[in-house]
Amino acid sequence: MLRRRVIPCLDVADGRVVKGTKFVDLVDEGDPPELAERYAAEGADELVFLDITAAPERRSTLLDVVERTARRAFIPLTVGGGVRSVDEMRDVLRAGADKVSLNTAAVADPDLIGRCASRFGRQAVVVAIDALRAGDAWTVHVKGGREATSLDAVEWAVESVRRGAGELLVTSIDRDGTGLGFDIELLRAITDRVSVPVIASGGAAGPEDFVAAVRDGGADAVLAASIFHRRVHAIADVKTAMAAAGLPVRLAPVAAA
Repeated sequence: MLRRRVIPCLDVADGRVVKGTKFVDLVDEGDPPELAERYAAEGADELVFLDITAAPERRSTLLDVVERTARRAFIPLTVGGGVRSVDEMRDVLRAGADKVSLNTAAVADPDLIGRCASRFGRQAVVVAIDALRAGDAWTVHVKGGREATSLDAVEWAVESVRRGAGELLVTSIDRDGTGLGFDIELLRAITDRVSVPVIASGGAAGPEDFVAAVRDGGADAVLAASIFHRRVHAIADVKTAMAAAGLPVRLAPVAAA
């Protein structure tokens, strides 16, 4: 059985890691390379680096920050934000990313997913879906959550996989930074419809939330930011809880006394 992954997220604005609630009220959390090195040492399975102001500012990814981050953490790195073409994905991969996350650009040009998958392989293409609840469904938001679309999040997930996405990063805007737990209903609605790995994001408060995202939501990986940045919980705590629940994980290293 495949091991479930625990992934810290580095939301980057102006070259610094930030974190807010429901995508607003951002607070500085530190230097991306330093945090990346710390998380790799603490047993993170992967890292996600999201340049959250690239799309709203209509600019490319901060490649120098990506390169410095990749040099400090020898674990898989997914980078998103500002990638609008196959050539820009190439540049991000050359800077040290293992996978590239598409969001705003994929919604604007869905064929971009297939072009990137054809060039680099679908295993390198992640489609990020920022979803906001609307009654009994969820709508897709783009540009760092600032702009609503008419897309249904579940249907967009299915379409993204059909076009070549090898993985989905599903973030509940409603839960982001709230500590209310992952949106299990949203996760299950998507994982029941797709065959690729799904990363759960938005709302983690404690180890039990990570367990629920996998056990009840069907997620293959769980992502969090503030609880790791602020040392509310350690990666080891999360993995210990997941292992105790019978979920296969790569146990985090034990710190020296």
